[in-house]
Amino acid sequence: MARRRAMGWLAAAAVALMLPAAGEAQQPKTLRVVMHSDLKILDPIWTSAFIVRNHGYMVYDTLFALDGDLKVKPQMVETWSVTPDNLTWTFTLRDGLEFHDGQPVTTEDVLASLKRWAVRDSVGQILWGKLSDAKAVDAKTFQLVLKAPTGVMLQALSKPSGNPFIMPKRVAETSPNDQIKEFIGSGPFIFKADEWKPGDKTVYVKNPKYKPRPEPASGLAGGKIAKVDRVEWIAMPDQQTAVSALQAGEIDIIEAPQHDLYPLLKKDRNAELINPSKWGSQYIYRFNQLHKPFDNAKNRQAMLYALNQKDFLDGVIGDPQFYQVCKAMFICGGPYETTVGFADKYESDFAKAKQLLAEGGYDNTPVVLLHSTDLYALANMAPIAKALMEKAGMKVDMQSMDWQTLVARRAKKDAPDKGGWNVLITSTSAPDALDPLALGFIVATCDKAPFGWPCDEELVRLRSAFANEPDEAKRKEIVEKIQLRAAEVPTHAFLGQYTSAMARRKNVTGNVISPVTVFWNVEKR
Repeated sequence: MARRRAMGWLAAAAVALMLPAAGEAQQPKTLRVVMHSDLKILDPIWTSAFIVRNHGYMVYDTLFALDGDLKVKPQMVETWSVTPDNLTWTFTLRDGLEFHDGQPVTTEDVLASLKRWAVRDSVGQILWGKLSDAKAVDAKTFQLVLKAPTGVMLQALSKPSGNPFIMPKRVAETSPNDQIKEFIGSGPFIFKADEWKPGDKTVYVKNPKYKPRPEPASGLAGGKIAKVDRVEWIAMPDQQTAVSALQAGEIDIIEAPQHDLYPLLKKDRNAELINPSKWGSQYIYRFNQLHKPFDNAKNRQAMLYALNQKDFLDGVIGDPQFYQVCKAMFICGGPYETTVGFADKYESDFAKAKQLLAEGGYDNTPVVLLHSTDLYALANMAPIAKALMEKAGMKVDMQSMDWQTLVARRAKKDAPDKGGWNVLITSTSAPDALDPLALGFIVATCDKAPFGWPCDEELVRLRSAFANEPDEAKRKEIVEKIQLRAAEVPTHAFLGQYTSAMARRKNVTGNVISPVTVFWNVEKR
């Protein structure tokens, strides 16, 4: 009996040693994630790079958002109404909205944020061009008054990429052409600027004062409840190293492991693959139209004939079950799927490409092709493009760099031989390519267009017509006209669709189905 009592005391003592002492704080729950890229730019209005967009959703909140079924839901907005003539939209904010510095969110903050966003975002430009007034009614209510009815209002305010993140007025008054210097939002996580080390890690902590919506989390909408105390984005560009770290329990999630590592992850009993973005992505080959040779439409057309989607998809994704060759600009499987204008392209017809280059006056000047080396999904794309372009008769100067350096460089309008560029490859999520309003790469508003700066009055007119047209049958007719025009004066080439999985430890649950990787609702046991 004495021996059993002694063993019991020893067991109790061992348990006591494992428990925190009275008054001792519990260790915070930290979620460690390897994202698809390192974070070096912090202004989600200044750039459309997905890693910066993802950072935006951590720190800032939005007026509206898309749920898991891509339906528009209110987020910061509590109620809204429209007058019978469909011109005056009135929005009232939810109670309890507060910035991380303790200041309440007001309509002055909202209007300043919207104005800055509308300068840079393609749909924001359309919406703002249709307004006759944007005004505060009181601290919680504001109005957007239209010149004529449009269906673009809620679509603009709920974009998954390019959403108007709400910032304090003093921050939002930063010029749209400059990056913000202060990173104060009202979202579910607080950015720890003092712990941010590009190339090492980015840190966010739970916002204890965030007031989530009462609905369950769904996509980018609903109750954004931070269920971990701290999120660390760990910079780990080597995929094999990341997988080893996940297997060892040193990290909890890999946002986008490379496809050829899926079998290794499936064999690990402590890991699992999930698909948090069921819609997939589309590869984009983007021309810079400010400089030769792609200031000439014939030279851009030549690339549509020289390239073929299968070479790219095989070279990066590999397994056909995860990719789809698709000649529809607004994605296969979407409401506006059509191959009009592109049925004869993307077949590596080098004879046709050479003919068009001759017609376009290409003079053998080297074309600067930007090559991202540290993103698995893009690393092999530029070398494949280089080979196909050279077979078509182009000289290619492929310049390699990490993704964040590329993002900064693509914003430059300098000549290619003075630090600029001619062409680059990126990708966009399928929900961001569903229609002519969502797809920013079709915007052709010259200096106001996204990087590449296409300039074409007819594309601008057709896109505006699509925005104003309520009839779906007529909208589909406009889409066909847009694709025919885009085949004539290409803004970009689209190189097929693909899906990716997320890898996570099995003690992590709660990732929502969303076109954007977010970390509210995620639990770690």
